Amino acid sequence: MKRIWSPWRMKYIQNNHTADQCPFCAALESSRPAEHYLVYKGGKTFVILNRYPYTSGHLLILPLEHQENMAALDAETRTEMMEMINHALKVLGQIYHPEGFNVGMNMGEAAGAGIPKHLHWHIVPRWIGDTNYMTAIGDVRVLPETLENTYQKIITTW
Repeated sequence: MKRIWSPWRMKYIQNNHTADQCPFCAALESSRPAEHYLVYKGGKTFVILNRYPYTSGHLLILPLEHQENMAALDAETRTEMMEMINHALKVLGQIYHPEGFNVGMNMGEAAGAGIPKHLHWHIVPRWIGDTNYMTAIGDVRVLPETLENTYQKIITTW
């Protein structure tokens, strides 16, 4: 049997308790936003790095309002979310030069939302061949850089 070592996961495993507070709201309220990989906070929305990315550069765009339904957001919030998505695409394109993007939202637990109570858009840079046997066979994702390096690149370019 072969092993894939990921010692950086121990911090998560040891602190994996269900928090009463939404992790996105906790990031917003933190006095140390960089520890939560908070990239940008606008008037109605914010941008955060996904802690469990599909690829390097995987960003989340969220409303400041803790809301689970897109229809409940006002027009200004929805507009700002679209502008943040557009800006994220430009920033990630400049940094990573992907060959495409997945942009989407899983609204509700039945739709696959991991945190269904605070809706969020996923912005995922993609390259031809980036999905390989590791995910299909080993149920493992291989990421070429740490979250800290990804965060620094994005913050610098944002």
